[in-house]
Amino acid sequence: MNEDNRKKIWNKVQLIGDEIQSLLKPSPFHPRGRNAYAHIALSIKDKYGCSYKDIPDDQYEEVILFLENLRKNPN
Repeated sequence: MNEDNRKKIWNKVQLIGDEIQSLLKPSPFHPRGRNAYAHIALSIKDKYGCSYKDIPDDQYEEVILFLENLRKNPN
């Protein structure tokens, strides 16, 4: 993905991460609380099989829609 799209996606990850932080279910594996940014990054990696930085530019809109879906359904 080109640098401009990477920055846009990372900004979206940060915004959504801030919104969903308090919505993430507690986990015994994270006694000090879960990290919303890591949750989103892992969700992207699970879906696309790679980091958001390595997703092709032609899938940019799809990634944005995926992030919006995570905003609505954080867990």
